[in-house]
Amino acid sequence: MLPRGNAPGSGWAALIGFVGLCQLVGLTAASLMPAALRQWYPSLHAPPFTPPPWVFAPAWTLLYLLIGIAGWLVWRRHSAAAAAALRRWGWQLGLNALWTPAFFGLHNPALGLAVMAALLVAILITIRAFAPISRAAAGLMLPYLAWVCFAAYLNAGLWWLNR
Repeated sequence: MLPRGNAPGSGWAALIGFVGLCQLVGLTAASLMPAALRQWYPSLHAPPFTPPPWVFAPAWTLLYLLIGIAGWLVWRRHSAAAAAALRRWGWQLGLNALWTPAFFGLHNPALGLAVMAALLVAILITIRAFAPISRAAAGLMLPYLAWVCFAAYLNAGLWWLNR
């Protein structure tokens, strides 16, 4: 079903745009990490259950796909509630983009943890805003919430073990 008042094909273009924006956040973050992954990060004491570094790229690629689809599903609704929910979606995506520079760019696990805490709150607010508009969109955000909870555990462990 196409959004009301849009030309044929524009719904698919918007889907590509939503997913592309999320993937761009991930690619931008990844561009900040190579030096830190070679030098700084391996020198840290890691908490139990820390996965190998190669796990993060495929996990985030999938999560950014789900986040983008979720945003698109809400965008298709064309309502004041959808517009407000998408603003919340944008805020959580912005906080997501801030974590890598805080943690890896500045080599600051404490600042990364503060950003992560704000991100968790923003994700919960986004899911709550999405739920009455699109249960599917809210559901697509749940793996992201779960992964960010795990990432918060890792971030907190790295901060604690490397104070």
